[in-house]
Amino acid sequence: QVHLVESGGGLVPSGGSLRLSCTASGRSVSGAAMGWFRQAPGKEREYVAGITWSGQNIYYLDSVQGRFTISRDNPKNTVYLQMNNLKPEDTAVYYCAATWDGGVYVPGHAEYKHWGQGTQVTVSS
Repeated sequence: QVHLVESGGGLVPSGGSLRLSCTASGRSVSGAAMGWFRQAPGKEREYVAGITWSGQNIYYLDSVQGRFTISRDNPKNTVYLQMNNLKPEDTAVYYCAATWDGGVYVPGHAEYKHWGQGTQVTVSS
């Protein structure tokens, strides 16, 4: 059974940075596409970033392009989301997700099969 555990969330001022980590257990992520999602109160879950198993293809939500960077360290079974120049509208619970059914393209939202419990990110204005 796959478990994904997020860490690194917290409270930061506007313009600050955080690095989220997602560590998997139960299965190697080296063959998995990984993604980060977020959900703010009263809003639908947003697909923030995704990375293929090879790391060659990456997706970013338009509003985070240039500020967020997704990366992976397969030997550590971990994927990261570096978030810079954070804004109050980035406040949300951030979730990590994985799928081993992906190919050369970054999976869509509905293709992710395994989810973490989330970590809270709060950006103060």
